[in-house]
Amino acid sequence: MANLGTRIYTRFRGRLVGRDADGRCYYEARTPNRTGGGEKRHERWVIYHKGEDASAVPPEWWGWLHHMDAAPLPESARQPWQQPWQPNRTGTAQAYHPPGSDLRGGQRASTTSDYEAWYPEG
Repeated sequence: MANLGTRIYTRFRGRLVGRDADGRCYYEARTPNRTGGGEKRHERWVIYHKGEDASAVPPEWWGWLHHMDAAPLPESARQPWQQPWQPNRTGTAQAYHPPGSDLRGGQRASTTSDYEAWYPEG
């Protein structure tokens, strides 16, 4: 959700490049800006949904947004093994806690391996 200043800037300086599957809008500046290295390139930005995390940008758009790709990848280029985006759940009730974690009772499964601890001689 853009504030008033971002909406005005986008209206006068931006060109809509596309939308992702979740409806986020991606823009590019109509005129290029000079970067710190002296080269000229178009500024790119995304308008997020209200309360959304910046990590919500799908991989199809991430490379384009960071000037790694000249154009966003088509969604059809996704591979079957690629999973859909999920928010970072660290610090929430849905966070991953491996077996033996203090937050899961602290009890680890007993080992059945042939491990023998090494002790120095003497």
